[in-house]
Amino acid sequence: MSKRNSQANKAAARERLRAERERQAKKDKVRKQVVVGLSVVAVLAVAGGVGYGVMQLNKPSHWEAAKDAKNVTAPKNTSGTNGTTVVIGKSTAKKTLELYEDSRCPICAQFEQTVGETVHKDVDAGKYKVKYIGATFIDNSGGEGSKNALSALGAALNVSPQAFLDYKYALYSAKYHPEETDDKFAKDSYLIKVANTVDGLKDNKAFQTDVNDGTYDNWAMKMSATFDKSGVQGTPTLKMDGKTLTGEGTENAPMTVADFNTAITSALKG
Repeated sequence: MSKRNSQANKAAARERLRAERERQAKKDKVRKQVVVGLSVVAVLAVAGGVGYGVMQLNKPSHWEAAKDAKNVTAPKNTSGTNGTTVVIGKSTAKKTLELYEDSRCPICAQFEQTVGETVHKDVDAGKYKVKYIGATFIDNSGGEGSKNALSALGAALNVSPQAFLDYKYALYSAKYHPEETDDKFAKDSYLIKVANTVDGLKDNKAFQTDVNDGTYDNWAMKMSATFDKSGVQGTPTLKMDGKTLTGEGTENAPMTVADFNTAITSALKG
């Protein structure tokens, strides 16, 4: 091989080597850009996820939003601010029994199961009216059944006062009232199941729609706030003319028909 050819071959080899290095450098640059780009995307995705998570944590819950609602949908058969005054009975009745209850309260269930029928008969007879104040404080220990049941009671009240009383009685019944730790009332389907045992609510599509849609959720929270402002510390609590009705020898609500009749007779005379 001539010296000229040898030099030419070496030059060609050097040129190929240089070109190969440039191609490799371009590949490395592109690869680096891709890696950096993916890293940025990953960081943005993580940041976005964290930001969304923080936003969701700071977002008020459904019930918190209902509590803060400015426009309240109140059921029929109510009065007062936000419809939180619920008085049931004959207009000729001169006195009013205030009844403070939480739907999940087991003692309220005992009261309704033993004394509830007597209260209903007295109201029907016109001995007194009943003013209902619903509470939801048991949900503070976990769950949302008190709030959901109170909203459903609003849906029943929208149908009629009688439907409200009958539905409340059914919710507290031995058959349907759950243990305090069992949040069954949080399920709309369960509330509707109980309602189907009540005249006026059975297969009532309007009532069922209100329960499923939470039509009276904001009303329930305003009612709950009314209870919180009342100063009453527990349920059930019964009051008439500002005085608390208690069982004989106790500071608790009368839990038998005999004790209730004694307390209510005294209150009606006072």
